[in-house]
Amino acid sequence: MIKSAILFLCFGFSVIFHANSQSLKDSTDIKQVALDYIESQHNLKPDQFERAAHPRMVKRTFWTNKTTQKEYLRETFTDAMVLLAETYNMKGDKFPERPKKDVVILDIYDKTASVKLIADDWIDYMHIVKLNGKWQIVNVLWQFNDSSVH
Repeated sequence: MIKSAILFLCFGFSVIFHANSQSLKDSTDIKQVALDYIESQHNLKPDQFERAAHPRMVKRTFWTNKTTQKEYLRETFTDAMVLLAETYNMKGDKFPERPKKDVVILDIYDKTASVKLIADDWIDYMHIVKLNGKWQIVNVLWQFNDSSVH
């Protein structure tokens, strides 16, 4: 009787975990979204950024007012990031020849994912959602490696 109950529970848990598990394609697509986000800045490709980000994406970081020394939350939206992707690296001097772009998928659950992007001078934590079959970034929280730069 106990063996049957244990077997039943194991089967039940395997069905639950299988139902919420992601495919290799989901993992690949999520990683590509994070790469599109950073590579759009490397390569001046705003369309690549637009592909990665939801139109209502918000990017946040903490910043310090240089006069008062008070920290506050600074926000950037998709439209400003598209412009950044178009102009930030115009001279080709904002990134090393082989920029760091390590993508770590922290968690995937059904249609949501958390990702950490480790770049040369900063890290980004991203929330990515799958809407209408497409993974897109909806939230980014980032900081410079040296937080005193903020």
